[in-house]
Amino acid sequence: MQTPDRQFLERLSIETRGREMREITSTVADVLRRQGARDGLLTVFIRHTSASLTIQENADPDVRVDLLDTLDRLAPADAPYIHTIEGPDDMPAHVKTALTDTSLSIPVEGGRMVLGTWQGLYVVEHRSRRHVRDVVLHYLGTARD
Repeated sequence: MQTPDRQFLERLSIETRGREMREITSTVADVLRRQGARDGLLTVFIRHTSASLTIQENADPDVRVDLLDTLDRLAPADAPYIHTIEGPDDMPAHVKTALTDTSLSIPVEGGRMVLGTWQGLYVVEHRSRRHVRDVVLHYLGTARD
C-alpha cells in the first residue's frame, strides 16, 4: 500500500435552476483528472442547509422525478412550520437536507470515483428558486506518475 502523497482542496460553484437534482459526476471527475488523483478518498461537502448531495441512479431520469416528489411528500411546503422567515420552501428544504446528506465519501481508484454502473453524484436543490451552491472537494491519496 502506498503512502498518500497528494492532497487537494477545490471549491465548485454549482448553479441550480430551483428544485432539481443536478448531476455533477463529470465535473468532479474532471477535477480528479486535472489534479492528478490516482488512489485515495474523495470527500464531497456542500456548504448549505437547504441543498444536499446524493449518489443515485443516473440512467432513468424518472428516478430523479420520483425522488423529488417523494421528498416533497415527506416535507410538504404547506405543513405548519414555525420557521417561515425565509419563505414557505425554506423549512421543508432544511428537512429534506436532514434526510439526505451534506457530505459524501467516495473511494477513488485509478483516478476515477468508484461508483456503480448506474450511479451518479448529484446536488439536490430543495428550494424553488435558482441558487449558486458551494461544493467543496477534498482528496487525500496518491498521485498519478
